[in-house]
Amino acid sequence: MGEDGSSVELLNALIVFMNFVGIPAITYGSQLALGALGLTLVYGILRFSNFAHGDTMAFGAMVTILFTWGLQALGISFGPLPTALLALPFGIAVTAVWLLATDRVIYRFYRRQRAVPVIYLIASAGVMFVTNGLVRFIIGPGDQRFSDGERFIISVREFKAMTGLPEGLAIKTTQGLTVVTAIVVVTLLFWFLNRTRTGKSMRAYSDNEDLALLSGIDPERVVMVTWLIVAALATIAGTLYGLDKTFKPFVYFQLLLPMFAAAVIGGLGSPLGAIVGGFVIAFAEVIITYAWKKVLTYALPEAWEPSGLMQLLSTDYKFAVSFALLVVVLLFKPTGLFKGQSL
Repeated sequence: MGEDGSSVELLNALIVFMNFVGIPAITYGSQLALGALGLTLVYGILRFSNFAHGDTMAFGAMVTILFTWGLQALGISFGPLPTALLALPFGIAVTAVWLLATDRVIYRFYRRQRAVPVIYLIASAGVMFVTNGLVRFIIGPGDQRFSDGERFIISVREFKAMTGLPEGLAIKTTQGLTVVTAIVVVTLLFWFLNRTRTGKSMRAYSDNEDLALLSGIDPERVVMVTWLIVAALATIAGTLYGLDKTFKPFVYFQLLLPMFAAAVIGGLGSPLGAIVGGFVIAFAEVIITYAWKKVLTYALPEAWEPSGLMQLLSTDYKFAVSFALLVVVLLFKPTGLFKGQSL
């Protein structure tokens, strides 16, 4: 094979890699990062592991879907972008009301009693089951598709026509939207936490609750703002995941494990760690469960081409990757990569 032929083969290998590993992992990592940020904010400021967070994402996505269907019935769309973006503020608002009501009815009682974290954890598990049941009752347990607008930013056919290569790169609109939205949301969150007076109050409350109270910081206001931010993060993450894949309530319950793993790996209580952990988990899951035969066939000399699928684990076991990484981190570095709080 000549030098030009070898270069084309490597380009094809890169395109296949980006199609099935790079772009999906970046998209999935962005979704996990947003979800893990919500978990780490609750843990860092309210001092407990929120088992209801996955179903909060399902609740926020459900409300957004219902409003999306309403807008679509009225003939309102967002052009090439999904109509769900127009419905997202309504989803965030209703989810915020749900979280604030849950805090008022359940968590505030234990907060005033200064209950130990395990009590909050058990209470959040109860909230999880109630939220999950409510979502299933309202929208049903099956798949719900609500994506509209342009499907692709660039399709395989368009890419092949532009490059003349035998392999084509495809980037879905929902994938590009997920990454851009995650960047915007994370930038706004870090600006809020580091530059605004309320954000600094939240950080002070997280670092030392008693000292923050002596400084005149209103704990109930900090709690309220925390739940508002968590509602926004959960609804955005849940909606983006539903747009990119499909909405099914039980899937969000399953996402709780990789999100917790992401938060712990990065350092539970560290927002930056939650983001890094999200991408670590996403790339680990995709890389270990992907069948590498096609990539290696392009990348390796003909004599070395693999005969098998070159797949370490079936995609059915992708959550096992999250669990394994979580166990390893808890055993050897329980404070995470960015020295969050030890579990």
